Amino acid sequence: MKIISLQENLKHGLFVASHIAIKNINLPILNNVLIKADNGNVKIISTNLEMGIVNNVRGKIEVEGSFTVDSKIISDYINLLPNKKVEIKLVDDSLVISSGNYKTKIKGQSAEEFPLIPTVDREKYYSAKIEDFKKAIGRVLFAASVSESRLELSGVLFSFVKDKLILAATDSYRLAEKSVAVGGGGQSEEKIIVPAKTLQELMRILSAGSEEDGELKIYLSENQVMFSCGNTELISRLIEGQYPDYQQIVPTTSKTNVLVERAELIRAVKMSSLFSKTGINDVNLDFPAGKNSVVVSAVSGQTGESTTEIEAKTSGVDNGVVVNYRYLLDGLNTLDCEMVKIEVVDNNTPCVIRPEKDNGYLYVIMPIKQ
Repeated sequence: MKIISLQENLKHGLFVASHIAIKNINLPILNNVLIKADNGNVKIISTNLEMGIVNNVRGKIEVEGSFTVDSKIISDYINLLPNKKVEIKLVDDSLVISSGNYKTKIKGQSAEEFPLIPTVDREKYYSAKIEDFKKAIGRVLFAASVSESRLELSGVLFSFVKDKLILAATDSYRLAEKSVAVGGGGQSEEKIIVPAKTLQELMRILSAGSEEDGELKIYLSENQVMFSCGNTELISRLIEGQYPDYQQIVPTTSKTNVLVERAELIRAVKMSSLFSKTGINDVNLDFPAGKNSVVVSAVSGQTGESTTEIEAKTSGVDNGVVVNYRYLLDGLNTLDCEMVKIEVVDNNTPCVIRPEKDNGYLYVIMPIKQ
């Protein structure tokens, strides 16, 4: 194998691909990246067996071939080189890397020992604008469960419905749902559960790319999903299982409706959070009838108490709810709107938070029952 590429191309390819290479005592080759040169393509490939990343690097192939080397060593070395042409060639059991007056030799392992990256059928795909998709994932991903005791909740539900993708995540204490426009896919309706870790990796890749206004393609197969954008493909296993019918917990009516400034609500919640009970994280949201205000408060026998009244537009009955302030702030912090709507039934029913002008998003928090 012998390839020539620019340092910046190799640096970006390694940054994208090498992140999931992991230290694995039983399978040390997972700590390596595979560099593969064939059919006119230079590819940098990594896997942790749950997901795989393939990045196409622009470069010239003089001799086809493939080899694997330690991902951290090659990434760190390439990063330190000046932005000039870099020659990489395979000599015996090492990669010889040279650029100007810099030359190094990195020992590695044969590509034959590297795990195969699964192939996904490319006939049918859905497509979404990268910027819209990133925003949508950012609005729901935080609500997925960090525990794997209920595996399906540690992922995000993708529901493809005609020209729309509905994303939903819940840890059973709160729920976030966001819809995004998609193309392709025909009139079929499909549901898959994508691991949260895969989506965190995808967000990192999308943030590292320069295709902000580009297109993300989503390919589905029986138990795999592939996300493709620009020069990069991310392939991941899907979570098997039945996602809960979360629509059942979303209230369809409300007795009190509130429109409040998001920044002021965040400030008031943070103030009251200093006096919430340890381990419960409770804050009270009260909506007195006819007063056009929200009263945010918390009381702790150990630290004291706090009450803040902020202006709001309210309609409906005298009402209130006690929620976990961390869950409330998580939802408010993902929004980029000035005003938020809060819909409340009573203190035993989940409350709904929405941006004032975005009907494609909702955030539901279970109340803390007194």
